Amino acid sequence: MALLGWLMARGTPPPEVAWTQAKREPIVSNLTTNGRVDPYEWVAISSESAGPVLQIHVQRGDSVRKGQVIATVGSAQAQTDLSSAQSRVNAAQAELETLKAGGRASELAEIESGLVRAKADLTTAQSEVTTLERLIAKKAATQAELTAARTVARQAQQQIEAFERRRASMVTQPDRRAAEARLAEAQAGLTAAGRRISESLIRSTMDGIVYSLDIRAGAYLEPGAVVAKVGKLDRMRVTVYVDEPELGRVAKAMPVTITWDALPGREWKGTVESVPLQIVPVGTRQVGEVVCAIENPDNSLIAGTNINAEIRSKEVASALTIPKEVLRRDGNNTGVLKIVDDRLVWQTVQTGVSSVTRVQVLSGVTESDKIALPSDASVKAGDKIRTVSKS
Repeated sequence: MALLGWLMARGTPPPEVAWTQAKREPIVSNLTTNGRVDPYEWVAISSESAGPVLQIHVQRGDSVRKGQVIATVGSAQAQTDLSSAQSRVNAAQAELETLKAGGRASELAEIESGLVRAKADLTTAQSEVTTLERLIAKKAATQAELTAARTVARQAQQQIEAFERRRASMVTQPDRRAAEARLAEAQAGLTAAGRRISESLIRSTMDGIVYSLDIRAGAYLEPGAVVAKVGKLDRMRVTVYVDEPELGRVAKAMPVTITWDALPGREWKGTVESVPLQIVPVGTRQVGEVVCAIENPDNSLIAGTNINAEIRSKEVASALTIPKEVLRRDGNNTGVLKIVDDRLVWQTVQTGVSSVTRVQVLSGVTESDKIALPSDASVKAGDKIRTVSKS
């Protein structure tokens, strides 16, 4: 009984508490999250016509130029229409050239030959008339012979005029206008057929790299179907998902570091380009979509991948910091338990920039203060404690 009484009088020894102190060091506030990668500049290449894919001219990863053919969509009717339209243009052009030349060559040759003969006959007849007129003056020819010669000359002249009228009537102005109209119509048909053929050639609309190509030969495409995506991959647009409570820490031009699980050890650098104007659901999270511009000079970061992102929101070169675990809450106040003369004393603190493990203290503690670390024992301000080695 005496021993029990002595022990009760002595009491339970105070709990042991480890302690730490604030220290000066650089501190960086990093916001870690995830996101999605897309090219900074890209276009979707679509089919303008319906038909089966006859040929694919590129592969995923190929560099292409603006206007380069990506794929050919089959259209047998379009090729037939093109051939028919070309034939109509050729026929119309030949007809117009014939009309411009005066008519059909065989008929023109016949007329020209007749004119030559008629003119020769006229020359002979006129010479005969002249000879007979001299002979009549010498009483060496009769009037009947002169009349007959003049009749032959007149008939030759009439024949020449007939040939000339026939030649002139071969091509009229309405004939030429009609031929020109037929040629214009045929050329319009050829242009339309060519346009249909051109629509069957799917071309890139920009210089870049084919980073998406989800068609195969033989597949049937409807008008407007996306055939490929072409983009410039040396600079990527990364959409980073930042939880709503953390958005206040993000601003334009903040540095961003991107990592990708598929290439461990690699990092890509960039900056925040824009902050969100609305909150959207992503799975079970409510996030803002922060857009970052990331340099990708070797094209190693692939479009469509899911990445890890770290936004460096704030940095203080020489901050007074303490471990985050020493912070305690008392209602709306944040503070620490300082150790003064082996007793715990509540001290309200004002915090600043925080990293994953440490937080900047703007007021409330100094570098010489002993600050209680969390303990297995339940302790509170005013408790007497025993200090153990500094942590």
